[in-house]
Amino acid sequence: MRASAPVWLFDLDNTLHDASPHIFPQINRSMVAYIRQHLGVDEEEATRIRQDYWQRYGATLLGLMRHHAIDPKHFLWHTHQFPDLKRMLVFERALKAMLGRLPGRKIVFSNAPLRYSEAVLEMTGVHRCFDAIYSVERLRFQPKPAVAGFRHLLRSERLNAQRCIMVEDTLPNLRTAKRLGMRTVWVSAETRQPASVDVRLVSILDLPRHLARL
Repeated sequence: MRASAPVWLFDLDNTLHDASPHIFPQINRSMVAYIRQHLGVDEEEATRIRQDYWQRYGATLLGLMRHHAIDPKHFLWHTHQFPDLKRMLVFERALKAMLGRLPGRKIVFSNAPLRYSEAVLEMTGVHRCFDAIYSVERLRFQPKPAVAGFRHLLRSERLNAQRCIMVEDTLPNLRTAKRLGMRTVWVSAETRQPASVDVRLVSILDLPRHLARL
């Protein structure tokens, strides 16, 4: 490791826990239902809009705000209702111990809303491992991979990007981090090693073993 302790910026969904089996499918259904109701389109068109905005902007929310003047707080509230969240969570039981072995401060940097992010961190038992949560509201609704959200976090925390290590499952977000000068960790089962990635891990639990490469 470099002489000064790093600051770790952790994505939440599909990085600190596995949202793919239960949580993402429910969010996607809720977003489609919301788009159908508020834009007056059928399910097929609502699905197309959701996917198109996610691919173009990194978050469906940003497209809805830009093109349809959707209230972001209203959208986030209605699309992140999880009365049975604890049962839906899939995460590594050794996550807390792993985080405790990493030197330096740790911050959650997520496109998810604050209420949901706090609930996930609480239920996985790692909320005390983090010094701050930068949810999409705190990013002023400028979600990753937009550089504005990154710069807002860096300014707010008075951080030099070169001190930061971004841990993510999404390549476009890591590309922005790398352009800003951050070191990058890609949590992925992919075998390729893109130029924007310093370390690729299949399991986030392997992170402490790769400190020397960061």
